[in-house]
Formats: sequence, C-alpha cells, structure tokens
Amino acid sequence: MPDIAIVPAPRELVVDDARWVTADPVADAVRTVVENLGETEYRIDVQADGARLSGGSEDALRWAETTYRQLLDAAEPAGDGEVAVPAVRIADAPRFGWRGLMLDVARHFMPKEFVLKVVDVVALHRMNVLHLHLTDDQGWRVQIDAFPQLTEIGAWRPETMVGKMEHHQTEFEYDGTRHGGFYTKDDLREIVAYAAERGITVVPEIDLPGHMQAAIAAYPELGNHPDRQLGVRQVWGISEDVLNVNDATVDFVRTVLREVLEIFPGPYIHLGGDECPAVQWRESEAAQQRQAELGLTEAGQLQGWFTAQVASVLAEQNRRLVGWDEMVETDCPKDAVIMAWRGPDRGEVAAKAGHDVVMAPNQSVYFDYYQGDPATEPLAIGHFTPLEKVYDFEVLPPGLTAEEQARIVGTQCQVWTEYMEDPEQVGYMLLPRLCAFAERAWGSPKTPYDEFLTRLRPHLTRIEALGLNYRPLDR
Repeated sequence: MPDIAIVPAPRELVVDDARWVTADPVADAVRTVVENLGETEYRIDVQADGARLSGGSEDALRWAETTYRQLLDAAEPAGDGEVAVPAVRIADAPRFGWRGLMLDVARHFMPKEFVLKVVDVVALHRMNVLHLHLTDDQGWRVQIDAFPQLTEIGAWRPETMVGKMEHHQTEFEYDGTRHGGFYTKDDLREIVAYAAERGITVVPEIDLPGHMQAAIAAYPELGNHPDRQLGVRQVWGISEDVLNVNDATVDFVRTVLREVLEIFPGPYIHLGGDECPAVQWRESEAAQQRQAELGLTEAGQLQGWFTAQVASVLAEQNRRLVGWDEMVETDCPKDAVIMAWRGPDRGEVAAKAGHDVVMAPNQSVYFDYYQGDPATEPLAIGHFTPLEKVYDFEVLPPGLTAEEQARIVGTQCQVWTEYMEDPEQVGYMLLPRLCAFAERAWGSPKTPYDEFLTRLRPHLTRIEALGLNYRPLDR
C-alpha cells in the first residue's frame, strides 16, 4: 500500500487495492459542485476508471482539490509517462467554521511577498482565515489617506530593544537600527484578492483603544497628554499611552475604520480591545468629565463606551466586530465575536454570555512560545509549547452545554513577532506547529502522535516547496 500523507487528515479515508493509471491525474480528474452534499462537505472517489472530486460548494470543492493534490504525492510511476494513483474514498468536512492564523506585522513589519506565502500555507492546511494584526504601539502598518502621518511617522521606530524583556525592566539596550514599513492600500487589496482566490478571508485588526502609541506619536492630540510628543514605542510590553475619549478622537477612529472597510470586504473587523490600562483616564480631567456624563463608576468602563462609539461604523456596513476576550468585561456589543486568548475559561465565560467565540488560548496556540530548550532555541517571549502539545490541543472548553458549545465557532493560532525580526524566524516559530494546529481546527481523527509524525515528515517537503522556513522535527 502506498504511503498517503494528508495534513490535516480527512475524517474518513478508505484505501482500495486498485489503482488508476493516467498520464495526467490533475487534468483528468472530474470536479463537480453538487447539491446532495452539505455546504462544507466534499468527497474524493478514485477508482480504476478515474477520479471524481465533488463538493457541496466552491469552497468545499477547493478543499477537495487541496486534499487530492496531497494524495497525488502517493502516485507511483507506471511506465510510458503514466502514473498509478491509489484508489481511495474520502468523505470529509471541517468541524469548525473559523480556522485561523493571526500574523502580527506591527511589532516587526513583514514584506508583502512573505504574507502571500503565509496565505499559501494557510490554504495548504485547509484553513480559511488570515488575521493581520496591523497596528500596535511599535508600528502602524496600513495606509490611511485621511491621516498620512500614521505611516509617515507611525510606521517607523528609530531602533528596537535588544534581548528579552523582563518584568518591571526599566533600562534597555537598543540595536541602533531604524525599523518599519507599511502596506499601501494596493498591497492589501492584492493580499485580500490572493487570499479570496484560495477561499481565505483576511480579517484586519486595528487594536484600540490601547496599543495605540504609534498613532499617538503621529497625532499627539489623540492621546491624554496632547502637549507631550511621544515616539513610536521601541520596547515591548504594555504602554499606558492610550487614546483619549474625546469626540474628535472617536471621529478620527471612525474615519480610519471607514478606509479600512474599503480595503477589506470580509464580514469581520477586529478592534483589539486587549490590555488597555485606564491609568491616564483616571488622571485626565476630560476623561473624568466624560465618565461622569455617562454615569460610569470607574474609568475602565470608558473602554466599552469608546468601542461602541467607533464600532457603529461597522454596523453601518453590515460588518461584525471581533475583539480579544477582555472585551467581554467592557460591556461590548452583544453580537461581537470574542477571541478567547487568556485561557479556555475565557471562552467558556464568553459563550455563556451569548457571544460567538474563537478559541485562541495562549497556553496551547501561541507560537511565540519556546518549542524546545531556551538555551538552544531562538529568543522567545517565554513558556513552552512543543509540537506535541499543539497536537493535543482540545478546542472546546469543558463545562459547556450543547447550546453553548455551538457558540464556539472556531479556533485560531497566533504569531506575535516581538522576537521575530524576519520571515525566516516567523517560519521557524510557525511551522510545523501550524500543521498540528490544523488537525485540531479541522477536526481530524485523533490518532497517536507518532502516526501524525509519520504523515508530517513527507508533508514538510510541501512547506519547503512554498519557500517557507520551519523548525526541523526532534525525531
């Protein structure tokens, strides 16, 4: 029997003894969208007389094609320029509707060409969401015509801290190298179109009202100390410089979001909402006045009000707000999709509160964590998430009713790039952990880890063919 290595593994795969002999298995296969399959279901039937791919939708047929191309790696030479394709029956469908990867291009800018390769590797694993973290304290990466200084100033920092940032560290060493870059609107439209051709939705993130120091550096009037000229942040961690809650700043964000919506036609827009200190709002007379006007009892509640004000732009265009799980604590819109990053329990809380939830727990699917001994691995933010731990990840948190489980719409892995300066480092941290994550996101049958490694080893050549770096397997 030929070795068939399909990643992520399909739900059902039956291999027969027969073979289909043909000179061109790609061109000669029959492909059809059919009505007797569910929208996300596909079938592959290879018999001695040919191959048939069918799907309940164009997306499902595209997943069938991806699986079929991997199956063809098991074809063997049959003489006279022909190959023998193993006869199989595959019945498959994904378990979750949101199967995503988040790429942070704010901390370290990544060239457009690399982002397109990331789209390719997302498609290779039958995933369907690429979430781009486009803005943060350390850089603003999206062209906004109404506010050109966001990229003229906010996209560049004079230098970057060297080494690992420790808790409560106050003195830093810097590399002396200017870092930055941004995507033009045309760049992003190209990425969006390229992804759409592969059945992938690009979700942009404009992180607010915290993680906004780069924007405040460009336009100081957005901050709570408008007379203070900030620079784009050169260290990691959380900045206390957050957006003020003035009407003009609300209008600024609305204008930015309207331009972002023109670039990204997908149904989801991510507004961050994580790690927003309220220190400056407590100190600001204007913020305190706003808090009193709104009848709020503490400054932190201003975040929910601010998010609701700017998110009205999304509702105007029938788009849906996505935010990190802190948003649940800020009286966010009830239809917001929540990304549970601080642990499975945060997903449970969000689902019980009636939100659709994407599970993204840092303990299992943050790929800025170490994969091996820190003494021999590239610098990472900390913690330990080896390949096997990702493979063992369980998407659904415990303690949910069937109705609450239905609100877990999917899962997503994250690549935060504080310690990843270039595409080579991103590839090393992302792959092959993404391969293991894709199995859980798809709902592949859970087999012993060694069986997964047996399929993964030949699969790595497909990653090489895409021109991406990866971490070699330990065994």
